[in-house]
Parts: sequence; C-alpha cells; structure tokens
Amino acid sequence: MWTAAVVGFTNGFLSGFVVMRRSALMVGSLSHTLLPGIAVAILIAGLTTVTAFLGALISALLVGLVAVFIARTSRIDSHSALAVLYTAAFAGGLLILDHVPTPMELEHWLFGNILALSNADLVMSLGASTLILVLLISFGRPLLLFLFEPTIAQSQGVPVRSLGYLLTGLVILGLVVSIQAVGCILSVAMLVAPAAAMLQFARSPQLLVWGGGILGAVVSVLAVFVSYWLDLRVGAAIVLMLGGAVLIAYLFGFRHGALRLLLQRPPAKHS
Repeated sequence: MWTAAVVGFTNGFLSGFVVMRRSALMVGSLSHTLLPGIAVAILIAGLTTVTAFLGALISALLVGLVAVFIARTSRIDSHSALAVLYTAAFAGGLLILDHVPTPMELEHWLFGNILALSNADLVMSLGASTLILVLLISFGRPLLLFLFEPTIAQSQGVPVRSLGYLLTGLVILGLVVSIQAVGCILSVAMLVAPAAAMLQFARSPQLLVWGGGILGAVVSVLAVFVSYWLDLRVGAAIVLMLGGAVLIAYLFGFRHGALRLLLQRPPAKHS
C-alpha cells in the first residue's frame, strides 16, 4: 500500500510535466525499452531486483540519448529515431529472452506485481521517488519556463538543453520505479493518466502537478485494495482505474468537461 502511494504520487506529479511537454508518445516508446535491459540483466547476472532495475534504467537512458544524438547529427527527427530504436531494442530483448532461463518472476516485471515487493524493493522505490520529487521541486520554475517559453528561457540564460536532458532522465527513472507496480508495458499510464485527468480541472501548472500526484496516489492505493478483494492483477487494476479517472474527468470536468460544454452549446438556428 505504501509503495503504491509513493509510486503513484511520484509518477502522478511527474505526469504533469509530461503532459505539459506533450511527450506522452515518447514516454510510451521509452517504456518498451525497459524489457531489453531486463533481458540483458538476466543474461549477465541473473534476475534480481537490483540487476533488473539497473538494466532497465541503462537501457532506457541509452535508447533515449542515442535517439537525441541521431536527431542532432542527421535529418532524422527525434520521434522517428526513437520509434526505430525502441522497436529494435524490444525485438532484441525478445530474442535474448528466448535463449536464457526466465523464471516466473519475470512476469512480475513485465506486467507488475506490487504484492510481491520486498523490503529492499520498497527502499529502492522510496529512494528513487525522493530523488525525482526533490529535483522536480528544486527546478520547478525553470522547468515551467522551459516548457512554455523555451526561447525566452534561453535568452534569460536558462540551460534549456540541460533541462531537457534532466526531464527526460527523470521520466525514465519514473518508468523504472513503476515497473514492479504495473510492469514495463503498462508503466506509461502512470506517467500520463493522472495529469490528463487533472487537465479538466486545473487552473495552473502547480495544480496540475500536485493534483496529478494526489490523484495518482489515491487511485493506486484504491486499486491495491480492489485487486485484493476481487482477486485481480494489481497492475491492470491500477491502469484501468486511472483510465476510469480520465474518462470521468473528460465527462464531468467543471472547466472543460464534455457534458458541460455540450450543455452550454447554443441551439442551432434554423432558417
């Protein structure tokens, strides 16, 4: 429950920056690069919490940095480079897994199993989440200026390129933190859905990020209890409930909800 709350809040907080940057597709691509890192970790040192964590982190960072390098040294844009690299890395990971012994615990990393966390896993999640939150809060103002007015930020001496690398690195760390909760494949939902729901209510970037964090924590904890009572996969329950929160916000958001806008629409005039 505590891990769900911490991971849910951290990723929900981070999701505000992901949504403001409009990089949800990039996050989805990077989430698939976690698998080859875990596969290489199994091949080299066996499947443990530390090796899987480090393998996933290094793999995602490597693919993300190589995609940026290709975009800056060729005519290929970063999205195209990332699409090619993440699919190639994912395919390579599958080929590696076909030739190494894969115990049942591997399924926990692919689809999540927060109920199987050990004390060491909890400490690692807490440490990584604390690092993410401290950096986001410390660099909050320059990050917001970078996201909304990059030209002005650069003219004022804000290290725009460094902030871009920092935010990408924190997103990757957020993905790695969430893989034991929801797995590699579903981890993108925790980094997009909370802020996507809060967009229908938030009046400021601060409300977007803090509201996303609170929503992510509350939904994750509720999903743990619901999955326990109904004997469901915890990761799938978290993602489905986050999707439900986005749907409710889309329909009933008091600022931009679909039903509110529909009711306010003036009737069509007939000639």
